[in-house]
Amino acid sequence: MRRQRTAQTTTPHPASPATTDTMAAIVQDQYGGPEVLRLEEIDRPRIGDDEVLLRVHAAGVDRGAWHLMAGLPYPVRLTGYGIRAPKTRVRGREVAGSVEAVGTNVTRFHVGDEVFGIAEGGFAEYATGTPDKLALKPTGLTFVQAAAVPISALTALQAVRDGGQVKPGQSVLVIGASGGVGSFAVQIAKAFGADVTGVAGTAKLDLVRSLGADHVIDYTLGDITDGGRRYDVILDIAGNRSLRHLRRALTPHGTLVIVGGETGGRWMGGFDRGFRALMLSPFVGQQLRMLMNSENAKDLTLLSELIESGAVKPAVDRTYPLRTTPAAIQYMLDGHARGKLVITI
Repeated sequence: MRRQRTAQTTTPHPASPATTDTMAAIVQDQYGGPEVLRLEEIDRPRIGDDEVLLRVHAAGVDRGAWHLMAGLPYPVRLTGYGIRAPKTRVRGREVAGSVEAVGTNVTRFHVGDEVFGIAEGGFAEYATGTPDKLALKPTGLTFVQAAAVPISALTALQAVRDGGQVKPGQSVLVIGASGGVGSFAVQIAKAFGADVTGVAGTAKLDLVRSLGADHVIDYTLGDITDGGRRYDVILDIAGNRSLRHLRRALTPHGTLVIVGGETGGRWMGGFDRGFRALMLSPFVGQQLRMLMNSENAKDLTLLSELIESGAVKPAVDRTYPLRTTPAAIQYMLDGHARGKLVITI
């Protein structure tokens, strides 16, 4: 289904008397936990010739927001975010909103278009983005639902399609099936024709079933290898099980895809397990992979098609007003989230 544009002009809306050049935003001036975040009035971002200015209506909370907030693991700081303190004060990258202004070189979007995707500084009233990481919002989604999609669903899509290369009829195990990425991975694997087993805690099994999982495993009551079943593809999302343990649950020529990893380590943070998988893979019959996701508009458009077909639906647990963003991040860190958390602005 083609999404309709709501305007066909490339100039910003005329400023009303109440319009100012400032905005409310969640900012930080040092690395740390949610306590370093605060609500502040700051200048609106300015856009370059190849950028768009977004009026943010909702912003997703993903694990990456915590990594950038905490500056952990340390290599994160070497990617341009600042060694001793954050260079970019505003967190949040998953957004849904409307185009407020476009740069002179931008032709894909127009003022008033409703879009979703990945932008910088999403925990604020306005954020900047580039057309290669944005797409028109699916008409059937609210801004809150759309904000839950970009990074988490892109990661899930690429884990299923590229990392696992899932085919119809294969058995797929999704570890972390109730989280932001996992809730999408279950649905996308089903859309690819797989027989899906989701792993989650007791209180979240009903969510995993509602997402379409054919089978569920309560990790508090049993182990993924207890039943003797082996899987063609295992998607280990932010887990910390050993490679030896995971390989026991794979078929002899199965594929393991490690999607992130959370060990609390300050230097590698769990990514070392992924690197070990890559080094071991050539010497065993199984394919052991670490996902490096790609943020791109083409896959956002594909996700829109899956959503509009009814195959995929964002699972939003809770919404939080902008001022309570620290509480949302803490809720995620505590492991309570069932699906996605979204900031409303």
